[in-house]
Amino acid sequence: MTIQEWFDKRKEAQIERRAKEIKGLDTDTPELWTKCVHCETQILKTEIEENLMVCPHCDYHYRIGAKTRIQQLFDEGSFEELFQDVLPTDPLEFVDTESYADRLKKAHEKTGLDEAVVTGLAKIKGHKLAVAVMDFDYMGGSMGSVVGEKVTRIMEKALELKLPMLAITSSGGARMQESALSLMQMAKTSCAAGKLDEAGILYINLLTEPTFGGITASFGTLGDIIIAEQGARIGFAGRRVIEQTIRQKLPDDFQTAEYLLKYGQVDVVSKRKNLRKTIANILEMHGV
Repeated sequence: MTIQEWFDKRKEAQIERRAKEIKGLDTDTPELWTKCVHCETQILKTEIEENLMVCPHCDYHYRIGAKTRIQQLFDEGSFEELFQDVLPTDPLEFVDTESYADRLKKAHEKTGLDEAVVTGLAKIKGHKLAVAVMDFDYMGGSMGSVVGEKVTRIMEKALELKLPMLAITSSGGARMQESALSLMQMAKTSCAAGKLDEAGILYINLLTEPTFGGITASFGTLGDIIIAEQGARIGFAGRRVIEQTIRQKLPDDFQTAEYLLKYGQVDVVSKRKNLRKTIANILEMHGV
């Protein structure tokens, strides 16, 4: 087997597993049912959906997209999208196994989004705030020029309107197809977060499954209060890379939200059903 064949086989396995997680496809069961990818319990799809995409048996939190997150977290009808006219381009005319332009097109068709982040204004239990919500299904939630620009603009809008800022992250890191242009977004978004701090504007991070790489190394962990959703994996480099580098076996719960809470890297770990209440309480405590 060649290296390319190995990568192709690995990619196919990842795609198949992700399809089962999202769509609940299982050849042994009707489409009305799905098998939990964590505990393998047969569950009605509607039961998981009504439980905010959390397994009612093992409490496994399924990864959800930006649209679902917005619907679950914010007051009904309160979300007002901003900066949707900021669209990605292909500045380097990058091509690997396929062109970057084709990858952007496929990501749009898959998610219905124009980029890996949705930004706007919203309310949580009546508290108004500026928000950036990332979507992992759009090219792994990777941060390119547009993601960095939209996150920076919504932070500047929070500064202008003197509103608290909430960044909900789900990302594998920087977008390789934009090379150094992607890496520049780390400094750009960090500077915008610094301006919020200087102005005394409350900035909250909500880290969801998964948050890695350049997001963790920039605006994803610069908040005044850092909340992690239960079970979320959070880190910089992946577990396997670290183990190979230090030549040691890492703890089973390494890079989980609970592990980071134990060592003071996050302030709160919350179940999905409690997130609205948790964030609303924080906003109320700060008088915003």
